[in-house]
Amino acid sequence: MKIKSNFIAVSCILVTCTMLLSFSSRKDEALLAAPPNDTLKLVVPKGWPKPVYDFTKNPITREGFELGRKLFYDPVLSQDSTISCSSCHLQYTNFTHVDHALSHGIKGLKGTRNTLSIINAAWTKNFMWDGGINNIEVQPLAPIQSPVEMNSSLNIILPRLNKQEYYKKKFKLAFGKDAEINSQNFLKALAQYMLSLQSFNSKYDQVMRKEAGVAFTEPEKRGLKLFRKKCASCHAEPLFTNNEYENNGLAVDTMLKDGGRAKITHLVKDSLKFRVPSLRNVELSYQYMHDGRYRNLQMVLFHYNHSISNTINLSPKLKEPMNFSEQDKNDVIAFLKTLTDEEFLHNPKYFYQKD
Repeated sequence: MKIKSNFIAVSCILVTCTMLLSFSSRKDEALLAAPPNDTLKLVVPKGWPKPVYDFTKNPITREGFELGRKLFYDPVLSQDSTISCSSCHLQYTNFTHVDHALSHGIKGLKGTRNTLSIINAAWTKNFMWDGGINNIEVQPLAPIQSPVEMNSSLNIILPRLNKQEYYKKKFKLAFGKDAEINSQNFLKALAQYMLSLQSFNSKYDQVMRKEAGVAFTEPEKRGLKLFRKKCASCHAEPLFTNNEYENNGLAVDTMLKDGGRAKITHLVKDSLKFRVPSLRNVELSYQYMHDGRYRNLQMVLFHYNHSISNTINLSPKLKEPMNFSEQDKNDVIAFLKTLTDEEFLHNPKYFYQKD
């Protein structure tokens, strides 16, 4: 699935005027107005924990962000120049893919897992469903080198970039007049773009900030109460994840036979444990679970109500049945929809920009 340039152009025309007015009024949204090579401070919303990423080693600059954005949308990163990072990480769907359970790569090949969202990555210690990557700067190497995703390598990508005067100029603007197009600068630029993908302005956030004229409906209030009682031990506010790995009672997919975290640690206790994903913008990030087996939130709640497999290392948090009524499920879903951040999902600064 690829973002079409004509669709993006129309979308930008429709939203840019109203979006820019909103962003320019915020002092903490300095990205749009920052001069070249100024350091851009990550926004840490009130009540959020300290980011885990060390920005002293790779501060986000306007030019570094723009280079990373260009690379993110460029299919030259794949072996046959057909797949970009954005092919599986679409802005309108919370920087993940939709309409199929597993990631798709070159020549229509299928991956083995559903694509995770990459938002609010500055607060993430380890990446991928099994936590097999411990730094966002090397995270892109996994899909780049996967034979069923991009099937490429830095040995292929870097010579391609070095042949383009455009990229030679962009790398020097981002990293200095003597900067080279090398693996370090390439990965740092992509990291700067991904680290800037912050979502913190949903209805939920506005209510928590007690903004005037914003309030939960009665179903949303009931849903929040149920969520905090039944779900928040794993999907902890404000990030809506505990950044841990849990066995959430999914029956083993007999085709994929995915052992989860155990593939990394080689420990039996980690069998069938997968990352607890953030629920921010969850309304739009279907399909759900590591293998994309559930197409909608109703199916997810049905699983937690009725189909948990009581394996030996099932998360202790799921030992007690949920016992959601139909009204409960509707209320929880109503609350989950308040986590949708329309401003973020349509923010033009994250769009593909044609020079």
